[in-house]
Amino acid sequence: MNNYDHSISTVFIHYIALGFIVMPDAEARPTFLEDIIRFYGQNDTFSVESLENILGLMKKGRGTYDLKDDQNSLVNSKVSTEVLSQYDLINHTELSVEHLQHICPALLHQGVLSACPDSVPHKRVDYKVWGYAFLAVTVINLSSLMGLLLTPFTAKPCFPKLLTYFMGLAIGTLFSNAVLQLIPEALGFDPKADDYILKAIGIFGGFYLLFITERMLKLVLKTNQEHGQSHFGTTDPNFSKFHSQEVQVSNGHCCWLRGPPMHKIKTVAWMISLSDAIHNFIDGLVIGASFTVSVLTGFSSSIAIICEEFPHELGDFVILLNAGMSIPQAVFFNMLSAMSCYVGLVLGVLVGGSFAPNVIFAVAGGMFLYISLADMFPEMNSILKEQEGSTSNALLFFLIQNVGLLSGFSIILLITMFAGDISLG
Repeated sequence: MNNYDHSISTVFIHYIALGFIVMPDAEARPTFLEDIIRFYGQNDTFSVESLENILGLMKKGRGTYDLKDDQNSLVNSKVSTEVLSQYDLINHTELSVEHLQHICPALLHQGVLSACPDSVPHKRVDYKVWGYAFLAVTVINLSSLMGLLLTPFTAKPCFPKLLTYFMGLAIGTLFSNAVLQLIPEALGFDPKADDYILKAIGIFGGFYLLFITERMLKLVLKTNQEHGQSHFGTTDPNFSKFHSQEVQVSNGHCCWLRGPPMHKIKTVAWMISLSDAIHNFIDGLVIGASFTVSVLTGFSSSIAIICEEFPHELGDFVILLNAGMSIPQAVFFNMLSAMSCYVGLVLGVLVGGSFAPNVIFAVAGGMFLYISLADMFPEMNSILKEQEGSTSNALLFFLIQNVGLLSGFSIILLITMFAGDISLG
């Protein structure tokens, strides 16, 4: 069996290296190795450098590793050294016909299966990835101040409509980002090659169809009799209802110029700040890993997170005020918890640049689905329950919900469909 391996290996090495057609003539078999040495050797001997050249010819066009020429030469040199070491020829600078016959199986193995380099070069993270990622996180963190800017308008009649739209937008972007990008990316799917976009649209279509059916049945049958809590309300006694949360502003001066002592602030404020810090850290992790895949994937995840953060941070800001914080204290701790997003960003870029970020995308996809469907969707419906006094008002809020959902879904869908055709430099 060993002699057979050597013979067939010799034929293949001859064919691959020289490009000759192997003829079935038995008398030609002994000339294969002589032909190789005549082409690549000198004085009936074969140098180690010639061995490296043959390895390069055998691997040419395989493309197993996208390495540069100098890296290929380094790999071939290491492989030839390992081959010679296996056959106790490491100290030989010249190889004879007999030596070459012995190492032919190893050459065939390395040429056909290709050798792995000692270390595959790490994917280099472009400076634009860091720039875009930090820009996205900065914009998201600035959205935490939107609560301060909009709090004086919480008592305005148009505010529930505006909040309903942004919550619908957040649900649409979070849900579609999970099913169109994060989960397929975690499973190794490509939108162009694997053609999964229509199937992902079907997932959103099933959700949207049931949403429409349920809302229409409730409107027609008038079964919506119970009054739910608003986005800022909850059954926890530490939280107050939406209508009682108004910022007291008198002649342009806030009544919270100085904050109360820390021990007088309710525990719920610290719990909110801690949970926000963890939430923002995970958001930064997702953004960093997404930008290492592509800039468009990073922006897609960032848009979904921004749409979710706006109503979320607005609600948290009001809760902090009701827990006993002053406005400066609420702003400070809100921004402090937002800083953890930068920590997650750095870790996400480093992990995504060194390893496959599929696990991060899988976890983030599950989180986005939970936040959109189990957290924000019931809150959006609770606002509708509280505001729908007449049928016309209920229809108006239902329309706003649909506009928010569809606009959020459309944004992520367009980014997914045309990501390969958009260049950001």
